[in-house]
Amino acid sequence: MTTSGSVVLQGKGLTPDEVLAVARDDARVEVAPAAVESLQRARALVEDLAGSDEPVYGISTGFGALSLTHVAPERRRELQHSLVRSHAAGMGPPIEREVVRAMQLLRARSLAMGFSGVRPVVVQAIADLLNAGITPVVPEYGSLGASGDLAPLAHASLALLGEGEVTTGPDGPPTSAATALQAAHLTPLVLEAKEGLALINGTDGMLGMLLLACHDAERLLLTADVAAAMSVEALLGTDRVFAAELHDLRPHPGQRASAANLVRLLAGSEIIASHRYHDARVQDAYSMRCAPQVLGAARDTLEFARTIAARELESAIDNPVVMPDGRVESNGNFHGAPLGYACDFLAIAMTDIASVAERRVDRLLDATRSAGLPAFLAAEPGVNSGLMIAQYTAAALLAECRQLAYPASVDSVPTSGMQEDHVSMGWTAARKLRRVVANAGRVIGIELVCAAAGLDVRAPLRPAPGTAAAHDVLRAHIAGQGVDRIVAPDLAAADSLVTSGAVLDGVAAAIGPLV
Repeated sequence: MTTSGSVVLQGKGLTPDEVLAVARDDARVEVAPAAVESLQRARALVEDLAGSDEPVYGISTGFGALSLTHVAPERRRELQHSLVRSHAAGMGPPIEREVVRAMQLLRARSLAMGFSGVRPVVVQAIADLLNAGITPVVPEYGSLGASGDLAPLAHASLALLGEGEVTTGPDGPPTSAATALQAAHLTPLVLEAKEGLALINGTDGMLGMLLLACHDAERLLLTADVAAAMSVEALLGTDRVFAAELHDLRPHPGQRASAANLVRLLAGSEIIASHRYHDARVQDAYSMRCAPQVLGAARDTLEFARTIAARELESAIDNPVVMPDGRVESNGNFHGAPLGYACDFLAIAMTDIASVAERRVDRLLDATRSAGLPAFLAAEPGVNSGLMIAQYTAAALLAECRQLAYPASVDSVPTSGMQEDHVSMGWTAARKLRRVVANAGRVIGIELVCAAAGLDVRAPLRPAPGTAAAHDVLRAHIAGQGVDRIVAPDLAAADSLVTSGAVLDGVAAAIGPLV
């Protein structure tokens, strides 16, 4: 729940917007009294078990393949600290601050539901780190997406103990956690029975990245409708194929929505009207005519991924879990298969969005197929190369997307002495998804640059109000085609206009928000 700019952990689920508010906007995190009560009830059960001789996984035993090893009561605090330290075994560059913050919040959310048996102080300690802007340095590699995101969550948990490295604020350099905690007047946490295991046994990294990717993909898919409409217009395509009655014949929700957007974006176009009749071409190429079918299928895939993420946001993820009747039960809910599949599926869809956009870019630049546009949209082809190499860049980005679209979730690698003999690879799927979404956004930016140049050529005929608005946003930051200049700054500006939502804001101001 969000209250007065804060996200409140109630012991229930969170919304995607709440996760984004903490991850990207540094919203404060509070722990509600109701969550504290649930935590205290479960903790009392754990303390009873910790004082008995009965073997309970994670409380009086080792972990994974060492689960049959009994740990004496006087060493169980040591057990929890050793677990966090030993599992902080990641490698590679640090992951993004927004991902770590999302992961921290989601771990606190799951713990606050009262099924993990940790003390309230553990959840409050995570909230304190977030509120102080202290972000653990978490290496990219180490999670297999089963038994939770073990290594990433262990690195994140080190900071609670005053160990490992952290950054402070959005752009702070790495420093020791002990120094950062002292500066923030925070006391390092001393873990008790079960708490180290509970801190690292979650799907929070996978889920956080999926939520961030879903948010970015939604904006990108709407912008892809805009880019497709501009390309259709610049290529003298028809808008008749986007009519609602045609898409009612195949009522996929995403397809209908994309087609409706294309109709609105192209309404009132002088360019479309100029060749509506007496045009010898019977049909447009698939990349134009089938834009709603492709973009719509990606929308439906995004909706599936969101459904999975929403269910996970309501889930208590840990092993073992403390049930309300006092039982402590082992389970497999830490397995990331649902999230891994969703990430892989969405990465495939977003790769295809980049693919169809790159085909329209190629058509805009090829004088044999562009309905009279100059070769490569150059001011004087031959002397100038125009946007020729922009298509090379789109092709390179697409090639990487296709490599990343290979599903990670089919690539299980057994670990822990075959105790963990099937893992989800969901973390890898989520990392790949973020790169695919970023690359697809860059390809859409390239299409916008090329389509805007094509619309310039069609002057004095005016584009539709919707596409004209997008064109005006681009021209406010990117000059029209003239003699050759360095292209990279224009493409970077277009990418920024896509990712910031500026193109969509411009369109919304002209014709209202797209759906």
